[in-house]
Amino acid sequence: MVDAILTQSITQTFRKRRLIAFGVPAAILVYLTYIFFTFDLPGLAQRARLDNAAILLSDFWSHKTHVTRDNASGVVTVAIEGERKGTYAEGTHPDWVTRDGDVTRVDLGDGHLVTYDAAGARYVVPGYGTIDIRPVDGKLALIAPTPVPDWISVSDNRIAVTTDHGRFNYTRSKVETFRYQAGWELFFFTLDSPFHGKGPLELAAMVLGGERVDPARSNFAAMVSDVWTNKMWRHGDVVWALFETVLMAFLGTMGAALIALPLGFLAASNFAPFRAVRFAFSRVFDFVRGVDGLIWTIILSRAFGPGPMTGALAILITDTGSFGKTFAEALENIDDKQVEGIRSTGANGLQRARFGVIPQVTPVLMSQVLYNLESNTRSATVIGAIVGGGIGLLLTQAIITQKDWEEVAYYIVLIVLMVMMMDSFSGWLRRKLIKG
Repeated sequence: MVDAILTQSITQTFRKRRLIAFGVPAAILVYLTYIFFTFDLPGLAQRARLDNAAILLSDFWSHKTHVTRDNASGVVTVAIEGERKGTYAEGTHPDWVTRDGDVTRVDLGDGHLVTYDAAGARYVVPGYGTIDIRPVDGKLALIAPTPVPDWISVSDNRIAVTTDHGRFNYTRSKVETFRYQAGWELFFFTLDSPFHGKGPLELAAMVLGGERVDPARSNFAAMVSDVWTNKMWRHGDVVWALFETVLMAFLGTMGAALIALPLGFLAASNFAPFRAVRFAFSRVFDFVRGVDGLIWTIILSRAFGPGPMTGALAILITDTGSFGKTFAEALENIDDKQVEGIRSTGANGLQRARFGVIPQVTPVLMSQVLYNLESNTRSATVIGAIVGGGIGLLLTQAIITQKDWEEVAYYIVLIVLMVMMMDSFSGWLRRKLIKG
């Protein structure tokens, strides 16, 4: 009888385990299938613009120069990234652009040649042939080898050609060629700087003994000034934005720690004698940290307006709830024997907290504060995009324009370096303060 019951129990156990072994993967598979259709992943794949993604990715590490002709006036301009502050002066242009009267030739390399003339424009593509475009009766006429490949987009008002060597657009108002080149353009010196186009050895020679380009200051000071005030990359504004981001994280984190420490005593069961007081402060901490920091940011920006201080307040409010809970838990886990030892000397309540409690919880408190400081440095980037301050604002502006993706890459690199530096600094400071 006992053996039968034992056998039945073991059989049921194996049956349950078999059911779990097959049921859990089946449930996960059903859930993933639900997600697949609910979020319309097939439609997302169809709507994906891989060609646009490839262009944006290439813009991360390269830049493009625009060679544009106004079809009404015939004026040809050469501008890096198509910006006024990156436009070549009249009569100057890169060596791969040649002009002879009304004829402009753009050499894209490896035999790819674009020619503007009075009749229209031509693009010679090696291995394919010549793409000839001319305006006829208010429309654009295309003469090209057939069949026309998919990298040539044709309509009555616009013809676009995209190759590995560049892009070419012809509309009724203008014709434009984009040549891509590796590197971030004019990163140190803009076209109007006397140091533009000079190599490292030439710049070093100018610093060490060259004739001054500005009699009022040294060449080194002039170089630093040109880099700092670079109109394309705005290095001075970027450094200030990084400072604002770190300042938001620092003020918010440290302010929250200073507020949460005394409130943590009121939420700790071994320091607050009244249950109602402990319950009230614990629920306040739950409410404050239960609302996401971005929600607080939006509320505060409506109440106080945009600015870095608004971002710091949002971080302060959110971290006050987190710190209050962790500080209270740390206070509840202290060793009462040390406090009793301080009490035996006749110390009052404030002295017992200072010499018997704080030294015990300092490692935990400092670890939490420094970790949140590092984390808030990343959060301040997103908050800055909402309140209009810090590096987050510059990053958002660059993304919205969809043409300065090399600047997006620049800001992302700076943000990563900033977080790495804050991580190293907080680790070093933690070791110094906790271990001595």
